[in-house]
Amino acid sequence: MSSDIPTDPYDSVLGLRVVRKYLDQPVTSDDQQAILEAGRWTGSAKNRQDWLFLVVDHPDQQVRLAGCGQFSQPLRDARFIVVPVRTPGGYEFDIGRVSQNMMLAGAARGVGSCPVTLHDEACSAAVLGLPPDHQARYALCFGYPDTDAEAELRASRSMGGRKPLDDLIVRNRF
Repeated sequence: MSSDIPTDPYDSVLGLRVVRKYLDQPVTSDDQQAILEAGRWTGSAKNRQDWLFLVVDHPDQQVRLAGCGQFSQPLRDARFIVVPVRTPGGYEFDIGRVSQNMMLAGAARGVGSCPVTLHDEACSAAVLGLPPDHQARYALCFGYPDTDAEAELRASRSMGGRKPLDDLIVRNRF
């Protein structure tokens, strides 16, 4: 395990960053299994677990899926993709929870991740062959970080840090 991976859960949450550039090596089956297992153990409303994890690992399928979203280059570059599919009765909130847990599990194992929105739901449903009552709005891209390429990408963007906490809190009513 790399020494720069936080071991404290709180530090892991605060330190999670999106990774869009990956090394050209497959994610090991052990790391894939650990990421999927973290998803399986995620809590859900009434413990219904109204989701499925559709794994996309064929390059042609990755390209087709990338056509269903904007800003979707990470789908083309990822070494392992998980599409959390919401099944009938499921909640969008639970899809967010399961996604974050898989991303945190990946980071704990040195695997970077990037969530991608599938803006065209009809496209993602067709590409993935989903039944009509299933929904795939997001995909999770995973791969071992290419730290040099990530550093270049971050340097080229003019993104700031986080807003001050006081700017985000409203108590009781607006």
